[in-house]
Amino acid sequence: MAGNTVTVTVAYGTAKHSVEVAGVEGDEPVLKDLAEALAQLTGVPIPSQKIIFKGKSLREMDQLLSSFGIKQGCKLMMIGKRNSPEEELELKKLKDIEKSIEQTAKKLEKVDGELTGLKNGFLAKDLQAEALNKLDQRVKGASEQFMKLLEQIDAMTLPDNFSDCRMKKKGLVKTVQACLAQCDKIEAGISDHLAKIQSKNLALAE
Repeated sequence: MAGNTVTVTVAYGTAKHSVEVAGVEGDEPVLKDLAEALAQLTGVPIPSQKIIFKGKSLREMDQLLSSFGIKQGCKLMMIGKRNSPEEELELKKLKDIEKSIEQTAKKLEKVDGELTGLKNGFLAKDLQAEALNKLDQRVKGASEQFMKLLEQIDAMTLPDNFSDCRMKKKGLVKTVQACLAQCDKIEAGISDHLAKIQSKNLALAE
């Protein structure tokens, strides 16, 4: 395959699309790159796409196109239904919520990292209690944010035929629940470490 882009022809319905697929950051393109290009061209979301090459349905999104034997000028076929504009609108709302979840989860990871640092003694003993209290506040803040997001997701009523949305919604609920469990775990770690410091301080005071 010349360079890191490959142009293929994809038949979808009665239309034939010439698709130029480029890999991310100059890498060789993978199936996901092709699926994303097709989603933009045809409006068929990735979960609804069935990409067929030489009679075989391709599923492994992280596989290189070349590993399927796909090279410049190959012909493929895609089947799949576009979402209705109404479903696209709901999907967009879910994607926005997903972004908020990711941002809050990153904040939580930061707290977790800082807690590990404290446990490993990266801060003077007399400053640890205050630092732990601040971390505790941040975890509680993240926890509140996750609860609000969960309420937002729960408040969405989706028709039965919005299968993409329903699947996405279910996945997001699971993600938020896992994040809330992580909040609890970090909070427990903070109070545990705080208790240890306090008992040490008491022992020193005696």
